[in-house]
Formats: sequence, C-alpha cells, structure tokens
Amino acid sequence: MATPGNAELRSEVLPPLAEGEVRVRTLHSAISRGTESLVWRGEVPVSEFERMRAPFQVGDFPAPVKYGYVNVGVVEAEAEAQAGPHALLGRTVFCLYPHQTLYQVPADAVLPLPPGVPAARAVLAALLETAINALWDAPPRMGDRIVVVGAGTLGLLVAWLAARVPGCQVQVVDTQVARAAPAHALGAQFLLPAAAQPDADLVIHTSGQAAGLATALELAGFEATVLELSWYGSRNVSVPLGQAFHSRRLVLKSSQVGTVATAQRALWTHRRRLALALSLLTDPVLDILITHTAPFSELPDVLAELATNSNADVLCHRIDYPQADT
Repeated sequence: MATPGNAELRSEVLPPLAEGEVRVRTLHSAISRGTESLVWRGEVPVSEFERMRAPFQVGDFPAPVKYGYVNVGVVEAEAEAQAGPHALLGRTVFCLYPHQTLYQVPADAVLPLPPGVPAARAVLAALLETAINALWDAPPRMGDRIVVVGAGTLGLLVAWLAARVPGCQVQVVDTQVARAAPAHALGAQFLLPAAAQPDADLVIHTSGQAAGLATALELAGFEATVLELSWYGSRNVSVPLGQAFHSRRLVLKSSQVGTVATAQRALWTHRRRLALALSLLTDPVLDILITHTAPFSELPDVLAELATNSNADVLCHRIDYPQADT
C-alpha cells in the first residue's frame, strides 16, 4: 500500500541467503478481504498499529506498507544449516508472507504442505486457522444449534468445521442468496435473516457489519454465547445491548487469531495450529470457496475492487503467479 486507497507493485533486491534461511518462489497468494480492505482504506486504528502487524510486514501503518499473510510457494534455495542442508529444497510450503514473487525467510517460518493438499487450495489455510481458533474460543458441544451470521469465506469455514461436530445443526445466515450454494455444499443450512431460526446455543458473527451483529444477538438463546469474529478497524459500531440482552443473560465474546485460544494455549503453538489447518485442507469440497483468480500483475486493481465494492459473488480471491500450475 503506497498510500491509503492506492496499492502498487514495487521491485526490491534480495540479499544473499543467511544461515538457516530459505528462498521461496510464490505460486499463489490470496487476499484476506476483511483485514486487507481495512489496510487498503487506511482504517487500522493507531492503537492497533503494532498488534496488527503481519509477521513479515514491511513499513508501518497507515502507509507505505507491504502487507498480507497468505502465501504458497516452492523452496528454490536453502542455506546450509547445521541440522542438515536441503531438507526443504523443492518442497511446496505455506508461509504467512505478503504478496511477493520471490522472498527469503527463516526455514522455521514455512510449513510444507501435507500430502493431498494442492497448492491452489492451501491459500485457505490462514482463514481456516482463524476458524479453528474461533471454535476453540467458544467450543460447540455435541447436538448444539449453531448459527453463523455472515457467509464470507471465514464464516463458511466456521460453518464447515461446526457441521462436523456430531449432532450439531448449523445455520448460515446472510443477506446474499448467492451464498446458499456454498453453505449447502459445506454441510450447513442457509437462511436469509428474516427466516433464521432463533434460540441458538451458539452464534458466531463474521459479517463485519453492525446489522449482522444485531442479527446475531437476536438469534441467540438463553445464556448463549455470541462470538464476534468481525474486526471493524477504526469504525464505531452500535451494539444493541438493550431489549432482551440482559434478561437472556447473553455472553458477547471476542475471538482473534493472533493469540491461541485460552483453553489450548498451554500445549498449542501458532505453528502447531497452522499445521492443523493445513492438514484439514485435503477435502476437495473446500475448492468451492475459491471463486475468483487473477494474475499477480492485477493485484492492485483487485485490492481496490474488493475494498470498495460489495461483490457478493466473491469469496476467496486467489492471486496466481507466472509459473503457477493452476
């Protein structure tokens, strides 16, 4: 991001590989639409400048900043290391790295893709990791009635995971009828807000809109938890905490992927959690979430389009690089 509302491609020269580093040539990256749109618009609050840094971000908010954290590529060079050289050479790996054709990182910053996970699908790993952490934060129980409000890529991944819990009934609620097909394919029921069934045991909100949060609170049953996954950046959001909020003893809880959920934190690292997300991407049904692709050369235009238009038909927008086998 050169300035808020203006993205551009820039060239840089990579230094020689340092000990313990690998050089990765990107096959695919993907746009994390909610967060990257806020970054594009310059809506990261000053209070969150440090907490919202991506792992390999260059520059500072609001701009200029090189941002992103969904990158799949092939290790094309590896520095000699005491533990044994060339362990990763030629492997296809995932890295929390910005959109870039070629880059260098410490070897422990990349994770090889598990067998059965194609590079083109692996771009879902970061959002699936967010969905995993969310369900750790508000764990569904067998037989729960679960509502996911917001049928973007994250919401649909949450619904897919929740639908695999024995006995759970999962509703996906969204204003866009076009999201019904992917919801059904992922094992969930789809309903418009007016038709959604109330008294849910767990409601997870991912729409990024204040109206969606109001719907989530309306659909929660007695003493249910409403888990908020949307991040609003610098926007103020009106939360309807009157009406039956207190009499129903609702819990409004936040979840954020930057920290491993409390219940898992003692034994789970970020790397182990990301490895779990990658291992779950063997299911071809998840390809339905990758609705659009574009070459790397068009990335600035794609960012602008996603950040300024609703584009209801777009879920995950993948960026393909020149040598990618798509």
